[in-house]
Amino acid sequence: MMKILGIGNALLDVLLMLESDETLARLGMEKGVMDLIDERRMLEIHRAQAGLKRNEAPGGSVCNTMRALAALGAEAGYVGKIGSDNAGRFYEQAVRQAGVTPCFVRVEGISGCSTVLISPDGERTMATFLGPAAMLSADEITDDTLCKYDCVYVEGYLISNDTLFLPILQRIRRLGLKIALNLSNFNVVDSFIELWRRVIPEYVDILFANGSEAKSYTGLDAENAIGEILKQVDTAVVTIGEKGALAGSGNTRIHVPAPACTPIDTTGAGDNFAAGFLYGLSAGASLEQSARIGTLLSGHVIETVGPQIPAGSWDEIKLKVNEYVGQSR
Repeated sequence: MMKILGIGNALLDVLLMLESDETLARLGMEKGVMDLIDERRMLEIHRAQAGLKRNEAPGGSVCNTMRALAALGAEAGYVGKIGSDNAGRFYEQAVRQAGVTPCFVRVEGISGCSTVLISPDGERTMATFLGPAAMLSADEITDDTLCKYDCVYVEGYLISNDTLFLPILQRIRRLGLKIALNLSNFNVVDSFIELWRRVIPEYVDILFANGSEAKSYTGLDAENAIGEILKQVDTAVVTIGEKGALAGSGNTRIHVPAPACTPIDTTGAGDNFAAGFLYGLSAGASLEQSARIGTLLSGHVIETVGPQIPAGSWDEIKLKVNEYVGQSR
């Protein structure tokens, strides 16, 4: 199987369940938006919501994907930058316990944190303090680390880090490894559109996007965007929410519907889809079966609070995944 290394922003997820959306208005936050905040603002939000039901877990988009890959049985590693605080120690321990090989860079100070405020209807609003996560540089990732893997999965948020993004893509390509990339957020696509148009055709083998990100990149709706993206990459996936996902490779185009489920919290849906899809490809599954594994995982994660599928669900999931993989052989 393909060994996959993730590179991303190592952020502790603090999930807060809101009693109403009035809380967002009181904090001056726009529902459904991800805002970058400083340490002072992070502490302010946490103090204001001290009485709410909360959950903490190692997060960051790529970390979520690597944890799900490891749960499926893949060999996965994760590179990120964390602080010397209790949050950083908790983060590393949780990643290791999830079966992912940690490859962390550590610095003195407070670790990054993503505060996810979950509305009663399941919509998530995020306030992210990047901390040391945003200061990871390509020089801190060794070739020895990279060469232990076949494919490197990168989140689009890293494009704002000049010391990491292009230099590490160039090194990964020079080492002959595959590059999978998730566009992460339509605002990120809009803000760096000219750079994306250079990077994607030159470096990316497998591209993940949701409908809004694909439209920001191509100017087209999902059905037409995937064809445009496939002119630039080997494999492309565009997730379309409750309608499922579109995937393509070469001249093949497929649509996979979303499984029936009851959404509670959409946090981590795209991350888990990417894990399922990459696992399918690494296990020799077809494009369609890989996409079905992706929708299987995303369907499970939105039925719970937080970006990780509960441990008790994995036995059932793996039975279904093995069925999909078997159908492709």
